[in-house]
Amino acid sequence: MELSFNAVKKLQVICLNDGKNLGRVCDMLFFYPENKIKGFTVTGGRGFKFMRDEQFISWGQIVKIGEDVILVKLEEKGKKDCPPEKPPCPPNPFCPPPRGDGRRDMGDYE
Repeated sequence: MELSFNAVKKLQVICLNDGKNLGRVCDMLFFYPENKIKGFTVTGGRGFKFMRDEQFISWGQIVKIGEDVILVKLEEKGKKDCPPEKPPCPPNPFCPPPRGDGRRDMGDYE
């Protein structure tokens, strides 16, 4: 299937992770001497033009280019860059701990 850039520009980009519409293709980046496509720049989904965030989709993230849409699979941020777990905070001496059911008694505040 041959597609011109004008045809690709009209296609919607859909993320397979959550089914979210990422917007339309607005730009393409490729390597000149090798004639290889590096990826697409996609406008944000809906909203005013000045509120949209552009996102770069690399060629490796594209799953399928169809007649109507481009399907992509993005890396999940939570799994890749997981911050270390924070230690629990020490108990506050000025605030009494809650009762077993999670509620505090009025006497605790006097």
